[in-house]
Amino acid sequence: MSRRSFMCRCEDVTVAELESALAAGMQTIEEIKRYTGLGTGPCQGKECLAALVRWLHTHEGRVLSELQPFTARPPAEPVTFGALAGPRESAGRDKP
Repeated sequence: MSRRSFMCRCEDVTVAELESALAAGMQTIEEIKRYTGLGTGPCQGKECLAALVRWLHTHEGRVLSELQPFTARPPAEPVTFGALAGPRESAGRDKP
């Protein structure tokens, strides 16, 4: 049985997938994020970004000061849980 080592638990991104991203030519953390989905889950990188930076430094010899975090993209407008749980509106469509 083989064991997978996860770098991003929210999006199930493995170390093998990171290695594939680097082999495909991804150089920056932003490129790695877009290629693998790392940091796009519920934690928005709070759990995995630091681990990725450490991994790139330790295993790839990257200089820490040159590693820039990916761009944070918060929701355009905050939404309450009540709005999400409320009844659906037809938004101009006919109700069935």
